[in-house]
Amino acid sequence: MTFKICNGDNLELIKEVADDSIDSIVTDPPYGISFMGKKWDYQIPKVELWEECLRVLKPGGHCLIACGTRTQHRMVVNIEDAGFQIRDVIIWVYGTGFPKSLDISKAIDKAAGAEREVVGKSENGIAGGSGEFTSGNKNTAGFKGKFDITAPATEAAKKWNGWGTALKPASEFFTLVRKPISKKNIAENVLEWGTGGINVEKTKFDSDKWPTNLIHDGSEEAITPIFEGSRFFYCAKASTDDRGKGNNHPTVKPNSLMRYLCRMITPPGGTVFDPFMGSGSTGKAAINEGFEFLGFELEKNFFNIALERLERASNENETTESGYSQKKFF
Repeated sequence: MTFKICNGDNLELIKEVADDSIDSIVTDPPYGISFMGKKWDYQIPKVELWEECLRVLKPGGHCLIACGTRTQHRMVVNIEDAGFQIRDVIIWVYGTGFPKSLDISKAIDKAAGAEREVVGKSENGIAGGSGEFTSGNKNTAGFKGKFDITAPATEAAKKWNGWGTALKPASEFFTLVRKPISKKNIAENVLEWGTGGINVEKTKFDSDKWPTNLIHDGSEEAITPIFEGSRFFYCAKASTDDRGKGNNHPTVKPNSLMRYLCRMITPPGGTVFDPFMGSGSTGKAAINEGFEFLGFELEKNFFNIALERLERASNENETTESGYSQKKFF
């Protein structure tokens, strides 16, 4: 299979993509939370971008669009306003997020000019609930070190010891949306365009379990019935090997997750599009699954990382043509 990627403004580049030419969109756009102070994450994508995505997608084509819990509502409204049908939401559960919380007790002591007594040390900044990580800190995922555990100094700080301002992040949402069909029913649309359905058979957890809107690792424990339901475990974040050497993108998604999502909504031999490519997680997954891929990325350094990752994936999958294009994608 082939891939085509381009470094530039996605709203300009997408205008070169033909109408009704894309089979699926799997993307991880900016969440609008100013993540790590990054300029590219100041706002969620506007309706105009999603309107262009609707134009290039085949009738009945699906999208899976990632977002965090705080701005999910704004993201979905923009997507719906562009003309997409909201179908469901897939929840990706993980266990490696860090709470970016302000320790209220420490803030009270700081405001009072009171010095806190160091009473111990904590690994990786987790201070037994005392909230050693505060809002505004740099990304500390994977950071190793010992941190001071301090005791409240003032009576007011003692009263509010153990109180913070945020929960620990452990999930992200992929909104499942569909472009309206152009035929009178799904059967006719699938026969005409090849799009409109979800690949249930290839995304089951076993022969009996239907794919759900909660992502887990498919282990025996996860699919063992408990009472009338099933127990689910999280899908871990991307490993160092999965990222690839030199990949410093802050929000890399795991290959196993992205392959599953691409496989769920892309017909055999179809084209997966990612207008917010980042370091190429969707593209790598699409190639691994045997799909064509088109991706856009604004940041040059991330584009270069993506190009290297996709070329490696192409070689591993014996793809004969790869690279990137500036114009006329389809």
